[in-house]
Amino acid sequence: MEKYSQFRDKGSGISPFIPSTTPASAFSTLWRSALFLCRLPFFLSYSVVFFLVLDHLPSFVVPQVGRKLLLWTLLAIPGIWWVDLQLDGVKRGSLSQQPSSRFPNARAVIAAQFTSPVDALYLAAIFDPIFTISYPGTRKVRRVSLLRAILLALSPPAPAPPPPAGLTTLRALVEQNPHRVVAVFPEMTTTNGKGILPFSPSLLATPADAQIFPVSMRYTPPDITTPVPGAYLGFLWNLLSRPKHLIRVRIAEGVANNAVAVVNGDGPASHTPERADDDNVANLTVEEVVLLDRVAEALARLARNKRVGLTLRDKAAFVEAWNKGRK
Repeated sequence: MEKYSQFRDKGSGISPFIPSTTPASAFSTLWRSALFLCRLPFFLSYSVVFFLVLDHLPSFVVPQVGRKLLLWTLLAIPGIWWVDLQLDGVKRGSLSQQPSSRFPNARAVIAAQFTSPVDALYLAAIFDPIFTISYPGTRKVRRVSLLRAILLALSPPAPAPPPPAGLTTLRALVEQNPHRVVAVFPEMTTTNGKGILPFSPSLLATPADAQIFPVSMRYTPPDITTPVPGAYLGFLWNLLSRPKHLIRVRIAEGVANNAVAVVNGDGPASHTPERADDDNVANLTVEEVVLLDRVAEALARLARNKRVGLTLRDKAAFVEAWNKGRK
């Protein structure tokens, strides 16, 4: 992969866009092929029924508990049932003793690491959040469905924000849905889980009384991550051809947006810091940069990796080079 060395982070040497692969013998390939062919019709038929019918039924027909059960069934078909959930700084085995404030709940914002389509599916099965899409250079987001959030993990990066029509802010979503959790993927595009990309400024529109919870999700084996867009067949193969997948989930303590008292909305701010490694910090105050750094550092610590300076433009250039190399 030396021909993609220009897409390594200069400080750490990490390549966050190279797909993860695991070696396989001829026997394991035959076994995985049989398992894949057995699971594929069940997974596709259940997915079609859920996203076309069950996901659109009102809550009095399918209550929240029933919807979560349906989602866990969808996760169980490919063998995603073993979840290692821990709170940052909490000893193993003492989760039940923690106050509810340590978990994302009503009026909370989840800042999730973005590596796989399974990210959104797992978050929906646990927290039933409102999903959003973040963009570079703007604090506004787009509210999307669960299916759109899943497909976002297989979509090309968007180096520029879309027209403002149809966009909103996290403040508006929290105020309009005070009993829901809002999920944000601040990296804006997927990685292989080996590095945290620079954040969108969308988190800065979080109300001061709403906690931001960094959430890291790592997978074993790691080959169900989708850093290269459009890899639908490869993702399905890796997802359905293994007996089971482990999700390692880590949740950090909530962070309050204290910078919201300084700047609010999408207007420009004074005291703009200079940062050469991040195109998204333009027109941000020092307090706002500190908030984004705090959340990003928490995600990097939870995921046991490092922050990188590669941006969405680097991801778009990598995808172009990768596709040319594959051809």
